[in-house]
Amino acid sequence: MRSPKITFIGAGSTVFAKNLIGDLLSYPELAAAKITLFDIDEKRLTESEIIARRINQAVGARAVIEATTDRSKALDGADYAINMIQVGGYKPATVTDFALPSKAGLNQTIADSLGIGGIMRAVRTVPVLLSMAHDMERLCPDVLHLNYVNPMAMNCLGLNRGSKIRTVGLCHSVRHTAGELAADIGVPVEEIDYVVAGVNHVAFYLKFERDGQDLYPLIQQVIDEGRVPDTNRVRYDVFKRFGYFVTESSEHFAEYVPWYIKRDRPDLIEKFNIPLNEYPRRCESQLAEWESMSADLKDASKPIQVRRSVEYGSEIIHSIETGQPRVIYGNVMNRGAISNLPADACVELPILVDRQGLQPTMIGDLPMQLAALMQTQINVQKLTVEGILTGRRDHIHHAALLDPHTAAELDTDQIVRLVDDLLDAHGDFVPANLRRRSDKVA
Repeated sequence: MRSPKITFIGAGSTVFAKNLIGDLLSYPELAAAKITLFDIDEKRLTESEIIARRINQAVGARAVIEATTDRSKALDGADYAINMIQVGGYKPATVTDFALPSKAGLNQTIADSLGIGGIMRAVRTVPVLLSMAHDMERLCPDVLHLNYVNPMAMNCLGLNRGSKIRTVGLCHSVRHTAGELAADIGVPVEEIDYVVAGVNHVAFYLKFERDGQDLYPLIQQVIDEGRVPDTNRVRYDVFKRFGYFVTESSEHFAEYVPWYIKRDRPDLIEKFNIPLNEYPRRCESQLAEWESMSADLKDASKPIQVRRSVEYGSEIIHSIETGQPRVIYGNVMNRGAISNLPADACVELPILVDRQGLQPTMIGDLPMQLAALMQTQINVQKLTVEGILTGRRDHIHHAALLDPHTAAELDTDQIVRLVDDLLDAHGDFVPANLRRRSDKVA
């Protein structure tokens, strides 16, 4: 059996890389793969290389492991490229994405996928991903690009519009939420059959069954009996209103819609237990914990734990290499798979994977209310990508003006001014074609 070259882009995301490398090398058929780690941060890259070699030894694999800061070398001849970059990092980019909107009166929770924070992250990230994809066209044109980078839908939409490289976007929210719901209703998750479709972070369980029996009445029972987890009040409210359960967490979903975060309604924040500014808190906590965690992972005297994660990346590679069929959830261009969403939208749905590659499932029409909710996100995603690809700053204004949460809190002048202030504040992280303020009227 051949030994594929698997390149990790942004391998300095050490814990995430550790999980994926452990997943990959746990398969005997992938144990001799060539693992190439790439990052622009030499210190974090070195740490990831040490940990990768420890995993290789711990699972008894015989992978060839190399690390490089040379992107061309990393991509040359790659069969698979796993992307986990964060353009601008927590500091300064994420800090800016929270500070300026907060000053304008717009509160956020995570700000990395949708909303004003997601728009700004796309502006910083899509051009970098496209630059990488153009390198792939030259160095590994048949590569399968596995994108874990947020904002997922906007990144994948930009990649599919601006490059010829095959890309699938991967997110663990479907599996995580299935496990949470299984715990809430007292049914083992491995006994549950489900079908999910929509757009990333705004996808819904269209079917949630055990042995052909609908489990949604048990989810309703959680509400009726007053057992809704404190961390999930938003999603259970959405289920009550729309009839289906959404895949992404309550702290994420609260900032995707206009109903839960309002600066003049602190009672809503308390009622739905919404953690404002949650992502900066998480980042600060992770940074504080990293030094001790890093030391433990690199310490050869301490055993390194390798447990299979919920990530789809290794399963996709294993299925393509061995022919073993699997169904995963991924983000791809719609092209009619969900018939009442735009064909040129990026959607999340079940995908069959085998030696033939990725084969998306035809879903048909979604319930009308779900499609309408998703369309509000698709509008923002498409306008943001259009603005990035064409250099039209006014389209970034349009995207923000149409964002449900932003529009619920700020007026038109405030929104346009906030967009311009954010684009200016991000400086060189913003592509040159968007740095000059547009003369066009938003």
